Formats: sequence, C-alpha cells, structure tokens
Amino acid sequence: MTTATMLSWTVVCPLDRLEPDRGVAALVDGVQVALFRTADGLFAIDNLDPVGGAYVLSRGIVGSRGGVPTIASPLHKQVYDLRTGECLDLPGISVARHEVRCRDGLVEVRLRQEG
Repeated sequence: MTTATMLSWTVVCPLDRLEPDRGVAALVDGVQVALFRTADGLFAIDNLDPVGGAYVLSRGIVGSRGGVPTIASPLHKQVYDLRTGECLDLPGISVARHEVRCRDGLVEVRLRQEG
C-alpha cells in the first residue's frame, strides 16, 4: 500500500491568468502540471497522458460527464475526472491529482507524491 505525502505550496500564477474552461501547463517542483479553472473550481493534475505517454493534458477538452468535471485527452480522447484523476473510459487508468487553491488572487499548487 502506498501513502501520499504532500509537499509545500508553490505559487503558479495569478487567478486571472487562467481562462475558464481552458487548461494551462505549469512546472511545479520539476513536475509538469495541468491546471484548469472551471465552474466547479480549480483543478490540478499531472500533464502526462498515461495512455499516450505525452505531456498534453493541459491542451485537452474541458467538459463534464454526468455532472462530473472532466478533461478529454487531445491524443486518444480518454476522459478523466478532474476531481479524482480516474479515467472514465478505461478502468484502472488514472492521472495523478494535486491540491490546488487560490489565496490572495494567486493560484497555488501542492504536489502529491506517492511513497
């Protein structure tokens, strides 16, 4: 069994730099993270598409499925739950999810590390 440890918060950008329903890639402590601002909130996941093996999830299509905020990979169109990182199309596939918050108008990310 693995446990997740949390690293410190890293300021990424001002909130107004994140366009609604669009993704942006950021480098946080050496990890490529995909950030999303949706009507449901802020989300941060690894930018690496686990199926296609490329760093492209920030360029995916933001949407929803059954009320769940999602991102569809631009490569093979697999859909991921932005809240959990789970793939809704392929059981057992997921992308790492990270903590994200807005403080004083700045978006901050805290990486989750499996250990």
